[in-house]
Amino acid sequence: MPTSSQSYPMSGGDDQHSYIHNSSYQKAGIDGVEEKTRQYILENLDLMNLNPNLSTFTIADFGCSIGPNTFHAVQNIIDTVKLKHLKENQENCLGPLEFQVCFNDQRNNDFNTLFRTQPSSSEREYFSVGVPGSFYGRVLPRNSVHIGHTSYTTHWLSKVPDNVCDKNSPAWNKNYIQCNDLIEEVTNAYKVQFKKDMKGFLEARAEELVPGGLMIALGQCLPDGVGLYETWQGIVKDIIGDCLMDMAKSGVTTEEKIELFNLPMYFPQFSELKEEIEQNGSFTIEMMETVSHSLETMQLTNDFITSMYRAILSTVVEEHFGADVVDELFDRLAKKLSKHPIDFEICKKQMVYYIVLKRK
Repeated sequence: MPTSSQSYPMSGGDDQHSYIHNSSYQKAGIDGVEEKTRQYILENLDLMNLNPNLSTFTIADFGCSIGPNTFHAVQNIIDTVKLKHLKENQENCLGPLEFQVCFNDQRNNDFNTLFRTQPSSSEREYFSVGVPGSFYGRVLPRNSVHIGHTSYTTHWLSKVPDNVCDKNSPAWNKNYIQCNDLIEEVTNAYKVQFKKDMKGFLEARAEELVPGGLMIALGQCLPDGVGLYETWQGIVKDIIGDCLMDMAKSGVTTEEKIELFNLPMYFPQFSELKEEIEQNGSFTIEMMETVSHSLETMQLTNDFITSMYRAILSTVVEEHFGADVVDELFDRLAKKLSKHPIDFEICKKQMVYYIVLKRK
């Protein structure tokens, strides 16, 4: 059955602050592995082995958000499977193939915007299904998915570890709003939660995917030995914490509220991520590598950074501090970044990982 979890979807709607208009960084990552996905499917997906009488091919995008990135990702998979089907059809006389796409995200994701902005029925080559629920548990029937996909999702934990908000715990993260790897006890607490969540994610996908089905995952992690505080992404979230403290001094919020606020996010080191996948015996690792991100060599503007993080974090900020805090917080972030620009030259880079797993 679906599991419950803390749920902070990306900023919904389609106004200037929505995820739709502020997710080009993530799309650049997805575009960067498009050809790898095509090549792997064309060379390795065995439709006859999946089911010689297959008539409906099911794709699931886990943590789909509201688009448009999810539409690009699933269309690339569909186009490639169609090519593969055409080739195998000539050799094995397969029947016609229809596509079903299951769009999964948390229950309070803006599914209305997702379906309102998807390609029109005349342009769309698949039947759409919305699947609400946390992907850290099962959300689909057993043996029902042929290709699963997820991108920029699994760093979101199902919950903030309890002890980082406990004043009596050595892992109390009093001075920061994230796991930035500066306090060992905090990092360990987050790591325990990450391991639990990743185990749940893989176990759920192992049940949902058909034998021989593929799970494709793209996301961010850290090089071994690098702390999040050394990356520009970690620095930005620490600056957001500083902005909140400035707002407490101005009476907009309180220090007590900030001390109990932590982001449910953990970026594992590459070896940690690999270890969790290897411990799950249901998949073979077909591909696990780091890939370059087309924007990693660019000097991102302050406006770009502010808009991206507002789209990502506004719901979690609003839930804890109230809606009236959001505008001021990100206005303050923009001003701080203008006064003290991030020196991308000295920041260590997060890694983009690309993984293809095959269900045994």
